Formats: sequence, structure tokens, C-alpha cells
Amino acid sequence: MQTAEFEIIRGFDAPREVVYAAWTTPERFARWFGPRIFVTPADRVVLDARPGGGWTATMIGDGGFEVTLSGTYREVDGPGRLVFTTGDPDHPGDDPASVVTVTLDEREGGTTMRFHQFGVNTDAEHAEQAKAGWVEFFDRLAEHLAAQSTVSKSSARPRA
Repeated sequence: MQTAEFEIIRGFDAPREVVYAAWTTPERFARWFGPRIFVTPADRVVLDARPGGGWTATMIGDGGFEVTLSGTYREVDGPGRLVFTTGDPDHPGDDPASVVTVTLDEREGGTTMRFHQFGVNTDAEHAEQAKAGWVEFFDRLAEHLAAQSTVSKSSARPRA
């Protein structure tokens, strides 16, 4: 069994409660989860964010091609920490599986996210591909959070 791991540290100009909600609310999660060539409809996202709860997200590409990812939450300590699996790392068979830890720390003007993924049945090449995919997802997350911030600011303005 091969193992590989990586970490991504990313800053977001949003409060950690808002970043946490983007990880745990299907409507928000659907806006950023997946590569740009796919859409992830909110009605195809299930996030039962509690220890032992499951998560599933189905991404749809051109021609109706679908990819479904799923796993189980191991720790849910909002708004600061989520630990979840992709696949079943305890019984992976021949399939790649992993444990993801997301830590959200407040910083002046926003949130620092630490994303750590440890994979089983995963070689270094697969881990690099996964990391590149997550980087793209997090670019989309930053765009979603910026759009969310713009909407919040415009709705907070007094109306004439």
C-alpha cells in the first residue's frame, strides 16, 4: 500500500465562519467544488457535517459525464476544523482513498486555511494531480467568497 500526503495553505478575505459555511452548506459548496470544466449542482451535494455523517458531491461534465466523490466526516468542530475521508481509507481495496484535515484560523482581515491530505493506495504522481485539483478548487472558493463579500457589502448599504 503506497501512501502520499500534501498540504496547501491558503488565505481568504472572509471570516472563518463564512469559509466554514462554504465547506458545510450544499448550496455554497456546489459553487466552488470541482474543476472549472464541471458543474456541481447543489441538489447533487449531500453534506451531513457531523462525526460519522456522510458527504457526496456529483460533478457533471460535457455530455452528461458524471464523477461522484464521497466520504465520511470523522471530526466536525466548526468553525475551526473538519476532518473527512474520500473513499474508505480504512478499507480501500485497490482504490485510492484519503483523510483530509481542514483547519481554519482567524487572521486580520480574513481566514487562513490549512488543508492536509493523506492518501493510501496513492503514489506521488496521483498526489500531485490531487493537489493541483484542490488548488483549482480553492481558486474557485476564493472567487465564491469574494462574490459573497460583494453581495454582503451591497446589501448592507443604506437605500435611498
